Amino acid sequence: MHTTAARSQVNQQDFEKAQNDLKTLKKDPGNDVKLKLYALFKQATQGSCSSPKPGMLDFVNKAKWDAWKSLGSLSKDEARKSYVELVSSLISSEAPVKDSASLSSGQKYDTLQVVNEDNITRIFLNRPEKKNAITLQMYKEISLALDEAANDDSVITVLSGYGDYFCSGNDLNNFTNIPPEGKEKMASDSAVILQTFVGKFIDFPKPLIAVVNGPAVGISVTILGLFDIVYTTDRATFHTPFSQLGQSPEGCSSYTFPRIMGLSKAVEVLLFNKLLTAHEACKLGLVTEVFPDSTFQKEVWERLKAYGELPKNSLAFSKQLIRNTEKEKLHAVNVQECERLKERWVSEECMNAIISFFQKKAKL
Repeated sequence: MHTTAARSQVNQQDFEKAQNDLKTLKKDPGNDVKLKLYALFKQATQGSCSSPKPGMLDFVNKAKWDAWKSLGSLSKDEARKSYVELVSSLISSEAPVKDSASLSSGQKYDTLQVVNEDNITRIFLNRPEKKNAITLQMYKEISLALDEAANDDSVITVLSGYGDYFCSGNDLNNFTNIPPEGKEKMASDSAVILQTFVGKFIDFPKPLIAVVNGPAVGISVTILGLFDIVYTTDRATFHTPFSQLGQSPEGCSSYTFPRIMGLSKAVEVLLFNKLLTAHEACKLGLVTEVFPDSTFQKEVWERLKAYGELPKNSLAFSKQLIRNTEKEKLHAVNVQECERLKERWVSEECMNAIISFFQKKAKL
């Protein structure tokens, strides 16, 4: 009886500590996570939702009510435990940037956070307010960060994102900045940037690992075939809506996806915009392993720290043996895809699709 009471007290202390820890977060975790935290807190303190459902027009309170109601009969103890684990994962995800001394050339980047720690170069996409959509500047900064990571003392390199999204793909505002020379010049310059960007992933000499912290769209999905390992939260989804936008695949996905998941599944994904859940992507081979969202950051970074203790040169040489036979083919595919995209970007079909996208976005 004494032991049970003590365990309950510890749980309550952890719960209260998690509430205080949550206030120390430097970055907004996003609406989905905040709703989950709200629901778990209500379940932990009040039990199952029994309050009346808010009206349809009360969007905020209805979203909160739905989140709480979705927990069903989850016990207070389990809700408290899940709350503590979720807060812990959020704190862990920010841990690398707490010590400014560990930042590697951080002042060079406006759209990234680059950290060297535990023999790992960690590159974080850092536009959470825009769902980490990739601008032309961001393409250049990621390329620079990969160049530096290839030549630093780290053992492995990791790409991840801050906020709700891993990356929402190409920032379509890139298409609104047409230079005086016209859209052909814009398309040509963009194709060069994209080809260079993808080439950095093809040639990267060390183990390259994606830590997919949320939904991934477009280019952030297609380049996954060039990573050595892809770890993802079960909350992530994978979507390549190229046909909807009048475009075509990139990131060597026209070659890597059929090899990874088979021709018919690749066609569904790349041509017909099929959205994959994390578990579906894992089953098809695009993802290495899926982790529960509540423990994702903690479990993944513990594993990556262990990888960082392995012999650096042994890993690099082994990767070269596995990857080098395909590099020439991948570069050829990259060139071909960028040439096709250069044509697509100036086509009437693509322009109309992008205009339609912005019009729908404006109505939301």
